[in-house]
Amino acid sequence: MSAAGESTDRSGQQEQGLTHAYQRLYEHLRAAILTGQLKAGAKLPASRKFAIEQGVSRNTVLAALDQLYAEGYIETRPGSGTYVAKAIPDRMQRPRVRTVNGPASGRARSCLSERGRALADVPRMPLPAITGRSPNARAFQIGLPALEEFPRQVWARLYTTRIRGLSSTSLMRYDDPAGFRPLREQIAAHVATSRGIHCTADQVVIVAGSQQGLEFASRLLLDPGETAWLEDPCYLGAKAALTSAGARIAPVPVDRDGLDVNTGNELEPDARLAIVTPSHQFPLGVTMTLERRLALIEWAERSNSWIVEDDYDSEFRYRGHPLAALKAIDPYHRVIYVGTFSKTMFPGLRLGYVIAPKDLTDAFAAAHLSTDVHPQLLDQAVMADFLAEGHYARHVRRMRSLYGQRLRTLITEVERELDVLCTDTPDGGLHLVAWLPDHLSDSVVSERALSAGIHAWPLSLHVLHKSRPPALLLGYAGTPVDEIPDAVGRLAETIAELVHP
Repeated sequence: MSAAGESTDRSGQQEQGLTHAYQRLYEHLRAAILTGQLKAGAKLPASRKFAIEQGVSRNTVLAALDQLYAEGYIETRPGSGTYVAKAIPDRMQRPRVRTVNGPASGRARSCLSERGRALADVPRMPLPAITGRSPNARAFQIGLPALEEFPRQVWARLYTTRIRGLSSTSLMRYDDPAGFRPLREQIAAHVATSRGIHCTADQVVIVAGSQQGLEFASRLLLDPGETAWLEDPCYLGAKAALTSAGARIAPVPVDRDGLDVNTGNELEPDARLAIVTPSHQFPLGVTMTLERRLALIEWAERSNSWIVEDDYDSEFRYRGHPLAALKAIDPYHRVIYVGTFSKTMFPGLRLGYVIAPKDLTDAFAAAHLSTDVHPQLLDQAVMADFLAEGHYARHVRRMRSLYGQRLRTLITEVERELDVLCTDTPDGGLHLVAWLPDHLSDSVVSERALSAGIHAWPLSLHVLHKSRPPALLLGYAGTPVDEIPDAVGRLAETIAELVHP
């Protein structure tokens, strides 16, 4: 590099350093003023003395003071010096104590609407990758696919190709709120073969993950105060969507045959909506029988109600072929199907889809206009290419085999190391239910396990009304086979300490 270039670089670095130092000093002084460490009317040291005290240049001090003066935090008095402005109210100078990740204060809660308070109280599903105390631990996170097995190079190539094509500006404009047309066409073709659903691309609406689909359905189909059936135990995202819509939730128990439709009819025959996970109930993992499915559809037709089918992980079935969707056997067009790519691809993609009756698709598309207009267009285009070139089908087939292996390994290790647990071997999905001895609290076990670097989610947080024996939800899809024995061993030690304190 030339001497001139080196001089320019040094000059730039010095300027950048000055900017950072001024910014830090400015923010420090502003905070001191607002928290009362520097009282209104207090005199500040002369700039030269202040620079020596702070260990910075006088120019840095002057730049910070100029910014504070411009924003009204300080004032100058000719011949006297610089002072904290008297206009700063006393109430702004009281120290404030904030809790980190704690519950909302009484004042904050009082600012929320009634629905806002109810929504804030809904338990959250874990996002341990970003919020857990063991961020590097993968065992046994719920809903986490095998991210290391995703064909990233293929995805990157498709993404690069689309980016290079941005010169046409077609993917830089606003698009149809229903979603990118080629992706909707690919989804319609995919669900016809994989889920038995025959629909057109016009019935498909792209959403930002299944949660947005549940939100749209709840807000579009329910007025505040109207009743909705919800499985008990339930998917917490569905509970949050209904709460956000101001619905009155009617818990309907789930047994080994799925949602108990007869009990729902006895409790709330005139409910306006039911949210169900019939192919693989979350969290229990049971499959709704054909008799129950037909009864649910008949109820919806008879009561002029709607069914939202959350089909979150039905691609992964380890015994026989994937089951036909509830929507595939609905002759009355009462079922609204919600699918997602979060479990089959990767959760950070945030792409899902709604397949609605023709009379409702315009309303679902319009719901985007009040939120996000449409999901990120470039991701939609790349997903369409991934489907069209057959990469999606190949990836799902490969993951189905891999997850089956991980499930078998997990069951073997649990049976060997944890004789106090009773597991239900699932036909599909990404997690299994491990039942604890009745005298243990699954919440306590979960908390202790997390301290040991193991994610074992408690079933009790999903229970709405009918009590259940304590159990843990163990996700296996995102845990490599060679990590499972050690993880089960640590979980066994945690439970043993509670069983034999």
